[in-house]
Amino acid sequence: MSEFWKRTLSGAVYVVAVVGSILWHPAAFGALFLVISTWGVSEYHRLMGSSTIARGGAVIGGAVMWLGCMWWLLAPEGLSRSWGIYALLGVIYVLVIFATLLEELWSKAANPVANWGNLFVSQTMIALPFCSMCALVALDKWLLLALFVLIWVNDSGAYCVGSLTAKRPQGNHKMFPRVSPKKSWEGLFGGFFFAILAALLLMHFGWFDTLWSKTEIIGANRLVYFIVIAFAVLACGFGTLGDLMESLMKRTIGVKDSGHFLPGHGGVLDRFDSMLLASPMLAIYSWICYAASSLF
Repeated sequence: MSEFWKRTLSGAVYVVAVVGSILWHPAAFGALFLVISTWGVSEYHRLMGSSTIARGGAVIGGAVMWLGCMWWLLAPEGLSRSWGIYALLGVIYVLVIFATLLEELWSKAANPVANWGNLFVSQTMIALPFCSMCALVALDKWLLLALFVLIWVNDSGAYCVGSLTAKRPQGNHKMFPRVSPKKSWEGLFGGFFFAILAALLLMHFGWFDTLWSKTEIIGANRLVYFIVIAFAVLACGFGTLGDLMESLMKRTIGVKDSGHFLPGHGGVLDRFDSMLLASPMLAIYSWICYAASSLF
């Protein structure tokens, strides 16, 4: 099978799996992203050359964090508000992280401080952002699906506009050539444009109704447009920033792909780099909008 068809087929499977799990059931979403999030944490530690203990502790810690979020989503209403399970998972998480940190005292690692740093980075910059997806699903699964769609549209729009403008005699204006030589300002704004159009289209299908449903308020219709456009801008802006940060990491350590998660598409961090900053920011934004809507 040619590289093109391998990339196309694996990309299609990836999209179907992500979209299908979100739409089907929170349990399907939880199972899929438990694998993806822990794989991403492990992938990061492999790239950084962490010790086996640091890598294992980070993976277990990320899994415990994810299980706590899934309990919030899946448990019956009364049990989901019980602090007992969260206390238990919290104790397990602290013990795992603490034991992983202490292990470096007995290890013969050349740079234990780097292992400690990688442990905390993997939890705050990978495991926690993946968990923030649960906050969007808890509010409305269509918001998480919209985030994925807008990031995909932004990437495609940026690629098309960037490629077209690069053919001009004077070329296009590069954003950060040292980090990502192909990314241009023209592509950035082109991606924003198409993502905003996609967001406005999704708005008419009710994907953003949870953010602001008080249509009886004077001026609410215009406010909804602002809220949806802001959602798209935040998704594209922080998605692009996450992409650039992951590119900088790979260039710093001298690798092309973060791993081999999907044939032709690289690793988990390559596929989900845009979500690492966009997901927590949009989770915060969405809950603020929802809370503000409930006040009126």
